[in-house]
Amino acid sequence: MSDRNEQDGTKLEQHEALLRDLYNQMIRVAYARVKNKSDAHDVVQEAWVKMLLKHDSLREESKLAAWAKTITANVAHNVNRHENVRTSSQWCDAQEQGTGTPSEAELMMEISELLGALDPRSRTMILYKFYYGFKDQEIADVMNIPVGTVKARIHRSKERLKQWISTPNFW
Repeated sequence: MSDRNEQDGTKLEQHEALLRDLYNQMIRVAYARVKNKSDAHDVVQEAWVKMLLKHDSLREESKLAAWAKTITANVAHNVNRHENVRTSSQWCDAQEQGTGTPSEAELMMEISELLGALDPRSRTMILYKFYYGFKDQEIADVMNIPVGTVKARIHRSKERLKQWISTPNFW
């Protein structure tokens, strides 16, 4: 009977070690996305809940780590998206109440004017890339153009914006 207990104990320790490793991988993925330790832990906790609720959708046990990291990345993306919406609405509320600092309003106005100076396609690509967090391939698919074109236009637009910002009295 003791051999059986030792085998079970070893198996349990191996399983716990695998879960700890998976948890650490998920933390790294979450932290890379949300850039905040506390939020990363929240993301991983939510990802674990989703994994437990959807465990039957994992078809191959060997793909557990990839599946877990994908779920974690998606949860982190949703957290970032909600944070951007909340920050924007808080800023708008502050502006309506007159509690926003003038420098914030001026900065937002300047960014808006800079983006407005870009051609519509470049502006759309910049917003997709940096505001909504789309990947280059996703932008290419949405706009029905080659991914190389997306990369080149985003690069040129960024360079143009940098040049405009560094030019005194551009506006």
